[in-house]
Amino acid sequence: MWHRANSVDCEFRARYQRGMVAPGFLENPEVRRWLNGVEPAWTMLEFNSLNALRHEPSASNHAIRLEPDLANAEIYGSAVTANALILLQRAAEVGGLKLTATGNLSRAVVEDMFGIIQSPDYDKAELLRLQKVINEPDLLPLHFIRILTQAAKLSRTHRGKLLPTPLGRRMLTAEQHGPLQALLFHVALWHVNLAYFDGYPLDSWPQSEVGVILWSLSASADEWLPREILTRLCASPVIGVLESRWDFGSSAMEARILRPLVWFGLLESRTRAKSATESVATRLYRKAPLLDRFVKFDVQIEGPDTRH
Repeated sequence: MWHRANSVDCEFRARYQRGMVAPGFLENPEVRRWLNGVEPAWTMLEFNSLNALRHEPSASNHAIRLEPDLANAEIYGSAVTANALILLQRAAEVGGLKLTATGNLSRAVVEDMFGIIQSPDYDKAELLRLQKVINEPDLLPLHFIRILTQAAKLSRTHRGKLLPTPLGRRMLTAEQHGPLQALLFHVALWHVNLAYFDGYPLDSWPQSEVGVILWSLSASADEWLPREILTRLCASPVIGVLESRWDFGSSAMEARILRPLVWFGLLESRTRAKSATESVATRLYRKAPLLDRFVKFDVQIEGPDTRH
C-alpha cells in the first residue's frame, strides 16, 4: 500500500519535518526519473506554508480557505452543485427516491435522472452503447453526487428511500448557492475517500495532499497541460507511484483530483487530437477562473536565495 514504510517515504517525512523537503527529496534518483525534468510547483512554498496546506481548511488554518459568498452566476459551471440541487429537489418533490437493498438509487430513478444529470467529461452516449441496463454505480456523476450528498448530511435514507435532510431543504430554498458549493467541495476533497470510485492500488494518494495540489494548480495551470505534467507539477510521489511499470499515478491524479475539479467548475478540459503515434486522444486541463475566486490562499513563497 502507498503508506507502508519505505526508503523514499521515510526520506520525505524526515526532511519534511526538518524543513528541508525540496532539496533533499528531489535529489533522490527515483524521484528525478519520475519527474523527468519537471520542477514541482510546491517547491516554491516556504516550509510552514507547505505544512499548513497539508491540513484541511478550518478556522485555525488560514493557509487555505473556501469562499462561500459567491454569486450563483459565478458557480454556474459547477456540475456538482447543479446535480446536488437536482437530486435534492427531485427527492423532495416525490417524497423520497427509491433505493435498492444495497443503498443505491433504483433503476427507475436512474433512468429518470439519466437525461437531466450534468456530466462534463463523461460520455453518457457511450455508456448507453455499452450497457443495456444501467445501475447507479454505472452512471458515475449520479453515483458521486448521491454519495456526496449523504456524506455532507444533505440527504439520508429512511424506509428504503433517499430523502433530503433539514439542511438539504434549507439549501434548496436558499437563494445563494455559494455555501452549497463550499460545503460539497470541502466534504468531497477532505472527507470522502475518492479512491472508492476507481480501482487504482493507492489508498488515498494524491488526495491526502489536496491542499498542496490546489495551490500548485492555482500557481501553474494557466495553460493547457496533460495529466502527466500536472501530476508532476502538483503532487509528490509515493513508493507505489515510483515503482509502477506504467504511469498509474497520473491516472489516479486524473480520476481523484483533476476530473472532480472539472465537475466543480474549477478546471476546464478539452481533448487534443491524437497524433500518428498516439492510440488515444490526450485530455488537457487548465484552471478555470472560478479556481482563484473560490479557493483562497495565504502562503509564503521562498526567496530565490533559499531555493535550490
